[in-house]
Amino acid sequence: METWTNFLLEINNKTAYLTVNRPEKLNALNRATLTELASILQQLQADEDVRGIILTGAGERAFVAGADIREFDGLSPEGAHELAAWGHREIMDVLYHFPKPVVAAINGFALGGGLELALACHLRIASVDAKMGLPEVSLGLIPGYGGTQRLPQLVGRGKALEMILTGDMVDAETALQWGLVNHVVPADELIPKCEELLNKMYSRSSTALMAAINTVNTGLRAPELGYPAEIEAFAHAFTTPDFKEGVRAFLEKRKPNF
Repeated sequence: METWTNFLLEINNKTAYLTVNRPEKLNALNRATLTELASILQQLQADEDVRGIILTGAGERAFVAGADIREFDGLSPEGAHELAAWGHREIMDVLYHFPKPVVAAINGFALGGGLELALACHLRIASVDAKMGLPEVSLGLIPGYGGTQRLPQLVGRGKALEMILTGDMVDAETALQWGLVNHVVPADELIPKCEELLNKMYSRSSTALMAAINTVNTGLRAPELGYPAEIEAFAHAFTTPDFKEGVRAFLEKRKPNF
């Protein structure tokens, strides 16, 4: 398997364990790291042995503590536009629309671009000592990798603006109450909880999971298109082998073999 400079990648039991491996920099997202991530996501999407991804950060301090601010120094407005547009197109939107479930295992600080990376995943599981925030306003910036759009979808406009306008961090329990994360667990249970959720999904139809992700995303992006997309996807499901197997298994009172 290909080795990466800024990531650890292990595939085991249908799951890709993808770890940002820059602990000395609190796993900050520089351009080289993001470029590798874009390539890895392409590889994992094409790999038929992979049915889901757990994304986390190396070390005990940080999931991803943000972008590498040194790369912002001297960047022109045109360069900043290109950086943000590229990050959306090649990474954040790819994750958000990924056809296989992606779970962010937030094991420490998830700040700025790091929280935006987690927001792009399908689910977020946090350890009890995790802290999350979008501190960009303290640099004279705003979030540039989807934070102003995806955070309100999870926590509502008021809470999102509180986080974005103050730049303050929230702890894991607050994030759970607000709907920012799905579960909070002790640190040693973080990866097992992600595995538990993914293994449950693996017992379901992969084509149905892909259709569900796509349909949910369609309705969030364009509400007037959500119901028609659901109807079309529901009807299309009747043409799939998984539907035939699922119905047959139900009628025969056995577990489906997806």
